[in-house]
Amino acid sequence: MSVQKLVECIRQKNNPTVAGLDARLEYIPSFIVSQCVERYGETLEAAAAAMQQFNISLIDALHDIVPAIKPQAAYYELLGPKGAEVLKNTIDYAHEKGMYVIADIKRNDIGATASAYAEAYLGCTKVGDKELPVYNADSCTVNAYLGTDGIEPFLKECRAREKAIYILVKTSNPSSGEFQNRDMEGKPLFVRVAEQFAKWGEGLDTPSGYNQVGAVVGATYPEEQKIIRSIIPKAYFLVPGYGAQGATAKDIANAFNDDGLGAIVNSSRGIMCAWKKTGKDGVDFMEAARAEAIRMRDDIVSAIR
Repeated sequence: MSVQKLVECIRQKNNPTVAGLDARLEYIPSFIVSQCVERYGETLEAAAAAMQQFNISLIDALHDIVPAIKPQAAYYELLGPKGAEVLKNTIDYAHEKGMYVIADIKRNDIGATASAYAEAYLGCTKVGDKELPVYNADSCTVNAYLGTDGIEPFLKECRAREKAIYILVKTSNPSSGEFQNRDMEGKPLFVRVAEQFAKWGEGLDTPSGYNQVGAVVGATYPEEQKIIRSIIPKAYFLVPGYGAQGATAKDIANAFNDDGLGAIVNSSRGIMCAWKKTGKDGVDFMEAARAEAIRMRDDIVSAIR
């Protein structure tokens, strides 16, 4: 089961963090970009080649200490068809290295369209008599705004293929409260979303005690973390907002349960761009990313114990 795999990876590495691989060209050391431009010209193909080399190298640097990666689909879509290939190759390589993969897609729709999103990222495309996996992530992020009609196709894949989803509940961005904190019959909307988890997670418990329906809960809102955790104690939290968005390790403590589990904290730019702080023009980007990942691990583990 997907969440069971995540829990086992976190326990093995004693590290409740995920590296967000959300690369833009400005996040990639210039020597990598220059090599690819020299080979392919100033093209999307060159940008995609640079991104793939960067991602593969980061996975090589991190896989033995970080349990998971979280590629954000928008950065790959920015490069068109070549970017889609890089996303697929990144997911496959992370799996080869034993890492858990969260596809950060934040998609949803209704009916057949929601099914297409779910099948693309968690399931298979049927061609004749064959069912062919597409991106084959372990899990993905999902927007709940359309209600159960939009969630059920993803739950179908969770049940059939032992996948997981992380539903947006309280996001880390400053304006999230414009809707998520609005009163809805006496309770904030984010509370109403969390209350639906009991229904959505039926039959999806794992041996770890955690459900395959998880929640995206921002590190920048520690009080809301506490409220949501009290409503859904066995949902795994994906926690963005640490580091570049301003949240500290102390801010995410409420996302965890007393067992030290229940949440995985994301850092994207903090890890990818760690090389920018060393003054070595990126030649040490792998070492810098690894050092930052270790620092982050130690910071968070010390805060939740």
